[in-house]
Amino acid sequence: MRRAIALLLLTGLACSAKAVYADTEELQILLQRNNCTACHMIDKRKYGPKLNEVAQKYADESGAAEKLAKKIKAGGTGVWGEDIMPPQAQVTDADARTMAKLILLLK
Repeated sequence: MRRAIALLLLTGLACSAKAVYADTEELQILLQRNNCTACHMIDKRKYGPKLNEVAQKYADESGAAEKLAKKIKAGGTGVWGEDIMPPQAQVTDADARTMAKLILLLK
């Protein structure tokens, strides 16, 4: 019985890990396609904040995905110091929403 429970737990963790990997892979594709990697990386600072920091900052905020999607499109400044993020009007609304949702999963 204990082995069965352990196997179920391990299987669940493996499935969860695969889902996280798939989400991260999808995010990387979107980041590259929309040239976000020129300034952002998931776990290293480049010019803009690390995306896992963004996820943590907005983790408990209601409507965070929509807010981040709007920030991706409109750009902004002042949230992460003096850094300026120019507007990314070329990013589709769908890509902005998907990236925002996937970024929030990084927390």
